[in-house]
Amino acid sequence: MDVLVLSEAEVRELLDLRELIDELASGFEALSAGELTVADRTGLTLPDGLLLSMAGARDLVAVKNVTIFEGNRPPLATHLATIALYDRATGACRAFMDGTHVTAMRTAAAAALAARELARPDARSLLVVGGGVQARWHLEALPLVREFAEVSVWTRRREQAEGLGRPAEDLEGAVGSADVIALTTGAPEPVIRAEWVKPGAHVSSIGFHPPGGELPRELAERGRLVVETRAAFAAPPVGCAELAGLDPGRGTELGEVLADAKPGRRSTEEITVYKAMGHVVEDAVAAELAHRRAVERGVGRVVEL
Repeated sequence: MDVLVLSEAEVRELLDLRELIDELASGFEALSAGELTVADRTGLTLPDGLLLSMAGARDLVAVKNVTIFEGNRPPLATHLATIALYDRATGACRAFMDGTHVTAMRTAAAAALAARELARPDARSLLVVGGGVQARWHLEALPLVREFAEVSVWTRRREQAEGLGRPAEDLEGAVGSADVIALTTGAPEPVIRAEWVKPGAHVSSIGFHPPGGELPRELAERGRLVVETRAAFAAPPVGCAELAGLDPGRGTELGEVLADAKPGRRSTEEITVYKAMGHVVEDAVAAELAHRRAVERGVGRVVEL
């Protein structure tokens, strides 16, 4: 069995952020239309970390394993991942690749896609809360869907914001003036307050830290809530801790908005909220795209198992 192996450097070379945003749109539409076969995410709690596994079948079957070990120090990242692709007809493994870069890139790309559909067309100010890998990727992805005249970054440690954007001195004031707010932390509790968010703003949250999380519950309850899938309302590790216990009927799937099956933003004054759980459809789309480009360009190494 021949397996194409792709390193992180090769995956970086093969994936284009703008192309990935467009590819994700078709993936989310297919997910909401029931055209994909997916399994619930599973979690294995370890003494020093967490392993999450997710699987889904699109053109190929994608299986991703991601580990979260907060005690890791550079050069070892706290979030590490691998992705395997399998033939749907035979089950044979076709590719094995780094998933750490895919996870970082696809998460921000999906948030940018949601902002493209939900943020006001005249949104001109962006606030990114956080100073890690996801903050950097959001700062690359979100300007691809809106022309921001002002970009600011708030972090708990000011030095983290250097080189990312204009440091925001006062978080409450920065939230109150922003048209788009991207929460990119791994915080175990809310990092902003719902009452700080102005009418018409769009808020996205990608953090995962059960049993808590970075998104205020009140904001999820009062805003126009959009999710990747209604599985986001299940308890972790399947879904998001911030949404657990809420009526899934309150949420609209991003694929439904993309397919015009349900409305996204309904007024200029409405607050829209995108809460991401991190779905395998994003990994499948990104991994299949990397695989196609690798075959086209002759990138990677074929290993016989």
